[in-house]
Amino acid sequence: MHCRCKLILSAILITGISLCRQEASAQEAHGADTIPLHAVVVGTDTIPVITLAIFDVVDRMPKALRKEKERYNRLRNAVYVTYPYARTAARLLQDVNGRLATMSKRERKEFLASKEKEMKAQFGDKLQNLSVYQGKVLMKLINRETGQNCYEIIKELKGGFNARLWQTVAFFFGGNLKSEYDKQEDHDIEVIVQELEMYQRYRAYN
Repeated sequence: MHCRCKLILSAILITGISLCRQEASAQEAHGADTIPLHAVVVGTDTIPVITLAIFDVVDRMPKALRKEKERYNRLRNAVYVTYPYARTAARLLQDVNGRLATMSKRERKEFLASKEKEMKAQFGDKLQNLSVYQGKVLMKLINRETGQNCYEIIKELKGGFNARLWQTVAFFFGGNLKSEYDKQEDHDIEVIVQELEMYQRYRAYN
């Protein structure tokens, strides 16, 4: 009886040692798809430890705040879409004004016609696809970048009749070529522009 107990005890110990070895080998890293993790050892167990990112659990956003977020996101999208066009317009206007100063009336007319054709080929379809809201934001941004509103630019380059004509068209579509950019009134646009410029500088640096 005493000998039988010894055999049973030995069998239990051997089985236990074997299982511990199997568990330990299962916790070792094998293969190229293994992901290393921090771990703590509790007794004979190795337990992986993962630190999750901090996040806030909040109640459902109030309706008024949701509306404000939707408004801001719409404006942000419009600025991101139209700001490159406003920057292009500013560079173009500076270049055109510099060249026109040395041209005769005939050369000026031919140059403006060729430049208008070039710009329509490059940006015509893209600008036509802008929504009315995006068009309004673009006019404000052009004023921000050039110091002139769209009416003044058209009048200077194409004449008063064309400026009045396009102002009438803009009016029927809910726009205004004489839209002015105001840093206080258009504070949200300014914040988004600063965000966009910072992002572009970061990308250029990296």
